Amino acid sequence: MISISRKSVGQLLVILLTLVMAIGLNSCKLNQLKTVAAQKPELVFASLSAPATFNYPLNQSAYSVFGFIYEGLLNENGLTGELEPALAESWQISPDTKRITFTLRSDLKWSDGEPLTADDIIFTYNEIYFNEKIATGIRDILRIGTKGLLPTVKKIDDRRVEFSTPEPFVPFLRYMGGITILPAHALRDLVRKTDDKGKPLFLSAWGTGTNPKEIISNAYYRMVSYIPSQRVIFERNPYYWRKDAEGNQLPYIERVVLQIIENTDTQLLAFRTGELDNLEVAPEAFQLLKREENRGKFKIYEGGVDTGVTFIAFNLNKARNEKGIPLVEPIKSKWFNNVAFRQAIAYALDRETMKTNVFRGLGELQNSPIYVKSPYYLSPEEGLKVYNYDLEKAKQLLLKAGFKYNPEGELLDGDGNRVVFTLLCNAERKARIDMATQIQRDLAKIGIKVDLQVMSFNSYVSKLRNTKDWDCYIGGFGGSGVEPHGSFNIWSTGGTLHTFNQGPLPEEPPLNGWEITDWEKEIDRLFIAASQEFDEKKRKAIYGKFQQIAQEQLPFIHLINKLSLEGVRDRVQNVKYSALGGAFWNIYEMKVAE
Repeated sequence: MISISRKSVGQLLVILLTLVMAIGLNSCKLNQLKTVAAQKPELVFASLSAPATFNYPLNQSAYSVFGFIYEGLLNENGLTGELEPALAESWQISPDTKRITFTLRSDLKWSDGEPLTADDIIFTYNEIYFNEKIATGIRDILRIGTKGLLPTVKKIDDRRVEFSTPEPFVPFLRYMGGITILPAHALRDLVRKTDDKGKPLFLSAWGTGTNPKEIISNAYYRMVSYIPSQRVIFERNPYYWRKDAEGNQLPYIERVVLQIIENTDTQLLAFRTGELDNLEVAPEAFQLLKREENRGKFKIYEGGVDTGVTFIAFNLNKARNEKGIPLVEPIKSKWFNNVAFRQAIAYALDRETMKTNVFRGLGELQNSPIYVKSPYYLSPEEGLKVYNYDLEKAKQLLLKAGFKYNPEGELLDGDGNRVVFTLLCNAERKARIDMATQIQRDLAKIGIKVDLQVMSFNSYVSKLRNTKDWDCYIGGFGGSGVEPHGSFNIWSTGGTLHTFNQGPLPEEPPLNGWEITDWEKEIDRLFIAASQEFDEKKRKAIYGKFQQIAQEQLPFIHLINKLSLEGVRDRVQNVKYSALGGAFWNIYEMKVAE
C-alpha cells in the first residue's frame, strides 16, 4: 500500500471531500434509478470493470454480463458441484463413454420469443466454437487427445443432439453440457459473412456499442440498457424456461442493476450506505463490516478457501513481433527464462507477511494451481515443492546462476546490467496494489529494482493478450473448481490464456522466434493423459506430476489463496452460499423482501 502518512492535512481533506462527493453523486443516481424502477423487486450489484464485449466467445475479461443472460445444456450446482438439467432435460452416455445424447426441454425460447432448438446447439458448436477463424478460449478445453481433435455434433431431431469424441474424454459431459448456447437466428449471417479481409463479421459483432436490446439471451435475464462506465440494467426474461412448483415464472426478482464502480474502496462505501445488495468482502474490510452486520442489515457469508489463484508471472516469450522487435528486451528475457532466477524470486517473497498485512490473516499460502479442495490437489506432504520465505537461499540461487552484487547491494547480471523490471497491476483491486507494493519492497532486499505500472483492467488485459510486450504481472484466474481440466486453456501451449508464453492467436500474424520449452510440452502431454484416464487414482498421479513441474519451473509464482467472503443484504432471501458457487448461483429462485 502506498503510504499517505506524509501528506498534509489539507491534501487529505481535499481527497476525502472528493470521495464523499463522488459517493454522494453515485448514491443520488442510484436512488433516482430506484424511483424510476417504480419499486420493482430488484438487485443492485457492482462490477470493478465495464464489460469488454457482449460477444461471449470473444470475451477475455473476468467482468462481464454473461452470467445473467446465458446458460448451457446443463448447470453446475453451486453447493455440490454436481451437474443438473438446464436447457437439456436429460442426457444419456453410451457404454464406451464416447457419445452423449442430450434431450432439450420442449418449447424452449430465446429472449426475443424465437424457438430454441437443436439447430442452435449445432450452430453454436460447429460454426462458432469449432470455427478456427474465431479465436475463443472455449475451443482450447474441448480439444481431445494428442492430435487436439474436436468432438463432432449432430442433430437427431429438433430436441435431440449427439456429441461424439474420437477417444475417451473424462470431462466430456461437464464441458459439453456447461458451455453457453448462442442464437443461430441472430448470429448465423454474421458468422458466415466476411469483411474485405476475409474475417467473419462475427468478430466485430455484439460489441459494447451494440444496443443491449439486440443481444439475444436464454437465461434468467435480458439486457435493456448500458451506460458505458456507469451501469448495465437487466430485466426478467419472460421466455425463460424455469417455473416454480405453482407454475409461476422465474426468476422472482424482476430487475438487476450492475453498477460499474472501478474501485474496491468506493464499492465498500456504496455497500455500507445501502446502495448495493452484495459485496465481495476484501480482507481489509472484514472486521469493519463484521461489526456493522446487524446495524447495516446484511450478513457476511464465508465459504472457506477461494477456488481461484493469485500469482506473479514473468514473460517467458522469446518471440519478435511482425516488425521484428523482441516482445521482451533480450537482456531481461535471459533473466526471466532462467529457472533459478524465478525460484529465487519465489523464495524472496514474504508471503506470511503478505497474508498478515494485505489479507489480514484471511487466507492461506498458495502453492499449487489446483484448488486445495480438489481430489487432485497434491499437498506438500505428498511431494509438492514449496517456496517458504528465505532471503539467503534466494541470494545463493542468484549467485550460483551467475548474478552478482555491486558495493551498493544492487543485483547485476553476469554482464553487469542492473536487474530492473516492470510489474503490471490492475488498478481496480486495492489488495492487488498492496501486494505489488510489498513485492517491490521484498525484491529490493535481494537487490532487484521493481517499477510498478498500474492500469485499468481492460488495458492490462489488452497488454497481456494483444501487444504481449510486458515484463511481469500480478494477476489471478478464477478457479476451475474440482476439475483441473478447466484450466487447460491456461496451461496448454496453444491456449488463449497461456500468458507466460503466449503464442499467436488465430487472427494474429505469426510470432517469429516463438519457442515452446520441453516442460511446457510435458504439461500438454499430462493434461491430455489425465483427460483420458478414468481410473481416479491414476488420474490423481498424473495431475500430481503436473503440479510438481509447475512448482519446479514456476511460470506462475503463487501468492495467497484468500478466503471466500461475501456480504449480502438481509432482504435477499434463499441465499445458499459456497466458495464454488458464490451467493447468487441460484438467483432464479431468490426473492427480495421490500
